[in-house]
Amino acid sequence: MSDLLWQKAGVATNARIMAFTAGDDVILDREFFLHDIAASKAHVQGLANIGVVSGDDAAALLRELDVLATDFESGAFVLDARYEDGHSAIEARLTERMGDAGRRVHTGRSRNDQILVATRLWLKDKLDELEAHCRAIATVCLDRAAQPALPLPGYTHLQRAVVSSTAMWFAGFAEGYIDNLLRARQTREWIDANPLGTAAGYGVNLPLDRAYTTQALGFARMQVSPVYAQLSRGKFEMAAMEALGSAMLDLRRLAWDLSLFTTAEFGFVVLPAEYTTGSSIMPNKRNPDVVELLRASYAPVAAARCEIEQLLSLPSGYQRDLQFSKGSLYHGVRHGLMALALLPDLLARLQWNEAAMRAAIEPAMYATDVAIEQAAAGVPFRDAYRAAANVATHAGSGRTPEASLAQRVSPGAGLDLRLDALRARLDALAS
Repeated sequence: MSDLLWQKAGVATNARIMAFTAGDDVILDREFFLHDIAASKAHVQGLANIGVVSGDDAAALLRELDVLATDFESGAFVLDARYEDGHSAIEARLTERMGDAGRRVHTGRSRNDQILVATRLWLKDKLDELEAHCRAIATVCLDRAAQPALPLPGYTHLQRAVVSSTAMWFAGFAEGYIDNLLRARQTREWIDANPLGTAAGYGVNLPLDRAYTTQALGFARMQVSPVYAQLSRGKFEMAAMEALGSAMLDLRRLAWDLSLFTTAEFGFVVLPAEYTTGSSIMPNKRNPDVVELLRASYAPVAAARCEIEQLLSLPSGYQRDLQFSKGSLYHGVRHGLMALALLPDLLARLQWNEAAMRAAIEPAMYATDVAIEQAAAGVPFRDAYRAAANVATHAGSGRTPEASLAQRVSPGAGLDLRLDALRARLDALAS
């Protein structure tokens, strides 16, 4: 490991202690490194704006930071165990290339606001990705809901309940992902605040040009209080995980449906072949492994959020405990976005087995229709309910799923899906 930024003369370091305190930081920082470089460029120009760094030195530092970014992307520069973390790597590289000018780059900032701003920029990008996935999922669901509806048994308590349709199933998840898109956007707006220039959490004795860095980095506003900048660490990450978790909860329920619908006992859905795998021992098997893993994918997202939350039993000010939030955040977000990215293609290509769905619709499932019809004709609903229950197995005599759906005229139901309203809501959220 290169010389530590904070090392004092005469104080030895212990390799095992350093391995523990550094952890996986330098590896995780590869994910945030380009954002850290971008923030460093804004900081350098901000220092030049207030005369702390000369114009010539600033121009040279900016060039070197651009070269570092290019070298990192090409693999010519590797962020590895030579460095304690990405922040120290940037300063070490600039010092190596530029001497004293490179040593000035850390003036007026701390690694605390470096990780805050890099994480905040990274989260904004990831919430943009989340929004894009939610939009793609909602669009596919709306497109498939607009196709001719096929009868589908509707379940409550996993028991056959009433007649539903494939269009209603898709419309339900379409609206869910429109809401998830909105939540992702609102969360992004909430965390879109620039912490750069808050240093270790108490400001510095320099008139830092924080208005410039806020604009240069594309933040909507400045995070004014240095104390709150530290208090918000973990809090903002949890908000992003909650937005992701909302989309993952809907994914889990959708995957549960598909897990059931693809069984031989249901037989409602056929998955694209590449979304299934073979058994290692049973030649007859094709297993819906992808769907099962999608169903499980809420777990790492929820676990990541929980781990961050458990770190936040802290007083105000920076505490080193927060270092552990980085790995949780990265792994949870990475897994969740990877899972959501698979869903549009899967939904677009799954096939319904109409015959199996029709066969599962039994006469008793029309009992609610009978009760509502009698109530509409003037019979008190509870009397109509009891009468329909008593003849439930005969209630559907002569009825068809299409007729049941055609009579379902309440807004959002079988005859009135309001797909145009849902699509208008989605379009209104266009970037």
